[in-house]
Amino acid sequence: MDIKKLFRNWRIWILIICLVFAIISIHPNPWASGVAIRSVIKDSPTYQAGFTSPKPNAAPMSREVIQSINNQPILNINDYNSYISKLLANTTITIKTNRDIYRVIVKSKYEIINLNETIFELYTESYFNETSNETINVTRQRIVNKTLTREVGIENIGLKVYDAPTTNIRKGLDLQGGTRVLLKPEEQINKTEVDTLIENMKQRLNVYGLSDIVVKSTSDLSGETFILVEIAGASDEEVKDLIAKQGKFEGKIGNDSVFRGGQDIRRVCKSADCSRIERCNKITDGYACRFMFAITLSTESAERHAELTKDMQIIIENGEGFLEKPLDLYLDDQLVDTLRIGESLKGRAETDISISGSGVGLTEQEALIEANANMKRLQTILITGSLPVKLSVVKTDNISPALGNEFINNTLFVGLIAMILVITTIIIRYKRLVVSIPIAITLCSEMIILLGVAALIGWNIDLIAIAAIIIAIGTGVDSQLVIIDEISGKYRNESVTLGFKDKIKNAFFIVMASYFTLVVAMIPLMFAGAGLLKGFAITTIIGISIGVFITRPAFAVVAENILKHHGE
Repeated sequence: MDIKKLFRNWRIWILIICLVFAIISIHPNPWASGVAIRSVIKDSPTYQAGFTSPKPNAAPMSREVIQSINNQPILNINDYNSYISKLLANTTITIKTNRDIYRVIVKSKYEIINLNETIFELYTESYFNETSNETINVTRQRIVNKTLTREVGIENIGLKVYDAPTTNIRKGLDLQGGTRVLLKPEEQINKTEVDTLIENMKQRLNVYGLSDIVVKSTSDLSGETFILVEIAGASDEEVKDLIAKQGKFEGKIGNDSVFRGGQDIRRVCKSADCSRIERCNKITDGYACRFMFAITLSTESAERHAELTKDMQIIIENGEGFLEKPLDLYLDDQLVDTLRIGESLKGRAETDISISGSGVGLTEQEALIEANANMKRLQTILITGSLPVKLSVVKTDNISPALGNEFINNTLFVGLIAMILVITTIIIRYKRLVVSIPIAITLCSEMIILLGVAALIGWNIDLIAIAAIIIAIGTGVDSQLVIIDEISGKYRNESVTLGFKDKIKNAFFIVMASYFTLVVAMIPLMFAGAGLLKGFAITTIIGISIGVFITRPAFAVVAENILKHHGE
């Protein structure tokens, strides 16, 4: 075989270049250790220490990895869980990652115990009598439940982690564990409503601290719309309960409802004239920046606000007057924010009111960014409120991480056995290693390039995608056998003599006919089963396309060189 002639052929160099880029995209590191951060719970000790959740589209190898805690090496998830379980309350731990060093304060966790006892408490209310022009103090008595608190351990430090990835290949839920839910709107909705629904669901999931989420619309062959939600590391019941409910957003003063998102919010301002960062002040631990934006309530909710606030006392803080009770914002009965009510709104049925809040940071720039993010989040919550339509659960798949690891091991074992059997069969048929080895190399090349493309575009590799890879490699073996048989002249009339170029043309005519037939067969599968087979169809098409346009032309050059060298 003429090696120099092979490397002068452009088809061989295209294959080599694609392999190099695929390996760079995959970024393999089998020696990686530590635990990667999946998400950071908002307002947790680690969040306050500076940890941030990775972006959903972040490459696995780019994620922040914890390497040690208090100089104790963390090699895997077992080391992490073991160390965290031994932490003591009211201590400070040092967490070293591949990016920075953080100091996290471990806080005590308390629970309230109701002793079912009551005590009488005296308190004083002051009234200004305009007739006598004097202040009258009235002593009253009220019943207070007697409670106490006790320490029950430590608070969750706020990190969700998993074993550090060794490649940029994203594993689907089948291989890493998690929940997949297929939802169906109970009424017909258009594309705009679907987009709104997806944004609402993402906001809801983010409020609940879930990450590594995929929320997308899909449809079946009949045109029915579905919503597919995939969440890594969340339990079946937790996800179903969270996303299947239509939900509600509510503003309360004490236990009394003032308004609900969607039905009572007429307008939320996002323009510069009524939505802005007001000021930044230096505080003990850095800076705090306040924001404000205007909203318009319905007349009914404004009247409820006036009725609830007319008898409230005014509290002066830092020269500003606020009502004694704040406005609490709830999403699905979970408190997400608390806002102070200005004294000017006491007892007034105002439909146009201002919502304010703040953001804090070590620097003024960090505080500004945090304040702007908090403002946008609140605006989104107030706009979205409840989901626009009710959803029903069509299908739920829940895979444990342990089962996912077992799937990976079994898949690798079966794949290795299959490749050995294929190579053995080829050796038996052609009785030449010199023919069988290029076929094996081509198969490996196709797999590497396909995985490189998956890593580059962020495509998840799950059991369905693995089945598609097997299909693509199987068609690759078939095409290579066709190329060898055509070039060697097997099964052809001996009276017909063709040159190597004509033989290769005949081989690729068969290969391309098979390719287009398979592509046409895969297109309906992209929409079948509410889109759940879309990954199988797309992976198959990408795999056979890589074979037809990259690896098989290079294999044809190698096969021609080999057979010419052996005088066939």
